[in-house]
Amino acid sequence: MHKIIEKLFKLEELDTNIRTEIIAGLTTFMAMAYIIFVNPAMISQTGIDFGSAVAATCISSAFATILMGLYAKYPIALAPGMGENAFFTYTVCITMGISWQVALGCVCIGVILFIILTLTKLRQAIMEAIPKSIRHATACGIGMLIAFIGLINAGLIVSHPSTLVSLGDVTSFPVVLSAFGLIITSVFLIKKIKGAILWGILITAAVGVPLGLVKYQGMVSMPPSMAPTFFKMDIAGALNLGLLSIIFIFLFMDIFDTVGTLSGVSELGGFIKGGKLPRVGRAMLSDAVGSCVGAACGTPTVTSYIESAAGIASGAKSGLANVITGLAFLAALFFFPLVKMIGGGFEAAKGIMLYPVTAPALIIVGSMMLHSISKIDWHDYSESIPAFIVMIIMPLTFSIATGIAFGFISYCFLKLLTGKRREVSLLIYVLSALFILRFLYLKAM
Repeated sequence: MHKIIEKLFKLEELDTNIRTEIIAGLTTFMAMAYIIFVNPAMISQTGIDFGSAVAATCISSAFATILMGLYAKYPIALAPGMGENAFFTYTVCITMGISWQVALGCVCIGVILFIILTLTKLRQAIMEAIPKSIRHATACGIGMLIAFIGLINAGLIVSHPSTLVSLGDVTSFPVVLSAFGLIITSVFLIKKIKGAILWGILITAAVGVPLGLVKYQGMVSMPPSMAPTFFKMDIAGALNLGLLSIIFIFLFMDIFDTVGTLSGVSELGGFIKGGKLPRVGRAMLSDAVGSCVGAACGTPTVTSYIESAAGIASGAKSGLANVITGLAFLAALFFFPLVKMIGGGFEAAKGIMLYPVTAPALIIVGSMMLHSISKIDWHDYSESIPAFIVMIIMPLTFSIATGIAFGFISYCFLKLLTGKRREVSLLIYVLSALFILRFLYLKAM
């Protein structure tokens, strides 16, 4: 068995061994296991069964991660994307009123388009056409929205009839617990403790038990059923012309996340040779197929995770580390009572649910996504103003799609009116026109 594994993953050639890969794989799992709690807590707000959301999260993550390890042979793990799940939950389902079944259909169609683009190599042309400032601003805007959602889930930000939003009751137990979680998780990150976000969630949950904010429900059980969401995606409903922009945004976000994460993690791991990533097509296809499985299971877009860098820093060099990470996701299915206890939320008042245990993770992940802000050329106003519009519109309208749309439209107009129209590709003009038509269509409805 040892020789088969060595041969399959070429461990000797990569100057690694089974023990190192196992430790690295578990390290990656620890770094990204927070998604097991956060994703179900978020998408269950659309009406998706919580237990089914947990099962879908674990199974889709395991499948995509193991596929990446066996097919692309890279130690880059995958799971439902932060940003994609926020867009799915708060923009598509809650704000636009689209059912989660149709929303999953949009995810599936977007992923199929992603597969076609990958196989035909049109993906690179699209990536090159989209302005870098808009790409970086999108990541930042999503980070600000995710952090905003975390502040709301913590009870730190509440609605107000005069100012729209205001500071919540900072002396209430949910807010105090969230603040504690935010501080302890931040300290773990600063101290570079492996699995800092996961440990922060677990410790916050433990403190929440005596406060009555978290109810102990056990640790181990049989995995929850995925029947409520399995193959419940409504592709026919998603083909409605009014949803084309939603499908595009899912596709847009998946391409950005995948390319950005693959580039960053591969650079760190030394996988890039001669300026290119070997087997990049296989890596992209693993990501896309994983998202198809995710939509079928009942979760938004599955994508590559930057947390894979934790495993690479621990010595991961082969796909074996990914197989270990994937198996750990499957093992997590048997800890459903723990997941439900942590991610289930707390009813602070009638109809008002707070998530003080997982809220700190959202705030911190949101802050991590803002690193791209330094890559925007703030001295070129034709680039920086559209970028700023993207970032500010997303959290204030609670809509990633609206932020991207306003960014594209403003970018085109500013370039046209300042004699820089040649800096914009035809594709961006077309997409901007489609976004304008979408706004007119919604106004007419």
